[in-house]
Amino acid sequence: MIRVVLVDDQALFRAGIRMVVASQPDLEVVGEAGDGQEAIAVVRATRPDVVLMDIRMPVMDGLAATSCILTEPNPPRVVMLTTFDLDEAAARAIREGASGFLLKDADPEFLLAAIRTVHAGSSVIAASATRELFAHFAEAPQPAPPAFAHLTDREKEIFALAARGLSNAEIAQREFLSEATVKTHISRILSKLALRDRVQLVVFAFEHGLA
Repeated sequence: MIRVVLVDDQALFRAGIRMVVASQPDLEVVGEAGDGQEAIAVVRATRPDVVLMDIRMPVMDGLAATSCILTEPNPPRVVMLTTFDLDEAAARAIREGASGFLLKDADPEFLLAAIRTVHAGSSVIAASATRELFAHFAEAPQPAPPAFAHLTDREKEIFALAARGLSNAEIAQREFLSEATVKTHISRILSKLALRDRVQLVVFAFEHGLA
């Protein structure tokens, strides 16, 4: 069973999500919270696998709560929930360790797939908002950190393709490489740039004008 905690200040919204999640044989809602401070306590008590975290809440917002939760031993995967297509707070959350973000009006099937995806170790991001969310970084990009210069020419090529959202299979086909080789390159790139996953890689690329 994938253990899920729901965090949102709207009880009616939580009830709807709980019904969707509880309808699945492999998912279980083990706790709920109405603000970030309560969320920290619930996560410590229930040790969930995945947390669905609203960004804007009273007492403590979702960003502060996520930052605290991710410092815990063996932390859960956190997916941010937002009502805004273009939400810089969601980008900040991803930079700080969240596993992605979803719009609150996402289809139930997409929500369920997202829970399973992050539990499996990948990241998710609302497809309809990807470009809008990160495009504004290009307006005032920050200089690339010295670590980027340590990438090999091949790694920079792979980085650019991954930043555009290409999968390992698509990169492999384009570059005439095996998927295993692409996966190795991606792992090295993430390690050199101190990034957790491909979503953070995309954020990094747009922040530094490399996409």
